Amino acid sequence: MNETRKRYLLAAAFLSGLTGLALLGLYDPARPGIFPPCPLRYFTGLYCPGCGSLRAIHQLLLGNVREAWALNPLTVMFLPFVSYGLVSEGLIHLRGRGLPQVFLPAIWIRALCAVVVLFGIVRNLPFHPFNLLAPGAPLHL
Repeated sequence: MNETRKRYLLAAAFLSGLTGLALLGLYDPARPGIFPPCPLRYFTGLYCPGCGSLRAIHQLLLGNVREAWALNPLTVMFLPFVSYGLVSEGLIHLRGRGLPQVFLPAIWIRALCAVVVLFGIVRNLPFHPFNLLAPGAPLHL
């Protein structure tokens, strides 16, 4: 793929991301409309590890950290790292080098995966304190 085409694709991805963030900031995903429901929740009634992420990012865009944390604490914790990685990847494509990278041993990556899976399991347990991990549950206290 030639360099010009790569830059156009990167620009399109960047504009798509900005458009998505703008829509997410303007439209509340908790209301029916342009954002689809979580397929796992829709078909099984269970919360996936990502349930509440769109609503959490919406609240973060509005400056409501407490509400975002109540909707999905895992998203709030991981978002800075994911954002850093996306910016670094974009810079690699633009200028040939990204942001400084931190080496994570395989055991840490496996541990992060285990945390995500465990979070998905415990947030579906119907008793205290695990029921507080359901999206938005701490807001109703």
